[in-house]
Amino acid sequence: MTDTFTVYHTAEEHPDRTVPDPHQDAFSMTFFGFWVYLMTDSIIFSVLFLVHALLQNNTFGGPSGKDLFDLSTTLAETSFLLLSSFTCGLALLAAVKGKVKQIAIWLGATFLCGAGFLALELHEFAGLIDAGHSWEQSAFLSSFFTLVGTHGFHVTVGLTWLTVMLGQLYFQGLNVDTFRRLVIFNVFWHFLDLIWVFLFTFVYLLGVV
Repeated sequence: MTDTFTVYHTAEEHPDRTVPDPHQDAFSMTFFGFWVYLMTDSIIFSVLFLVHALLQNNTFGGPSGKDLFDLSTTLAETSFLLLSSFTCGLALLAAVKGKVKQIAIWLGATFLCGAGFLALELHEFAGLIDAGHSWEQSAFLSSFFTLVGTHGFHVTVGLTWLTVMLGQLYFQGLNVDTFRRLVIFNVFWHFLDLIWVFLFTFVYLLGVV
């Protein structure tokens, strides 16, 4: 595994090296395609948020968010996810500096924080289902499980992506391709953090008011 890699440099400084230009066609097209995907994902989450807002009072005589939500657990989930966003950013900063070992350390920390978040979310779901409050009980719970579960699925995809990327980093080192993947992963992970902030605010906080 290569220890260092200079991501950006000028032709004057290193005339013998190829300059990885993030604005070249292939690089730009990759980012454009990913932004299109994120816009599509944003629409999906917007629809799920809207559905939940419309159905949050349709409990059919069952419990509401005020009866079910434990903010201490949700705050712990939030802490894990926000910390993972910070470590993910540090991994990208290490990549810009060409520090491969630091990238691996910070990505490993990101994985652990993301896994901690997912474990707490699954524990929350299991507790609700064991108590008889599954998605079948009411429209409110159906929309809740769908919205939060969709976000959790994205986190699972992100952790899988992160695992593959760590393998690529180990076997290929830091090159133009692995750097580009790391940048795209950062955008994706921060997007999930943003979705969670909205989720925490509008589903959990407003749900207990």
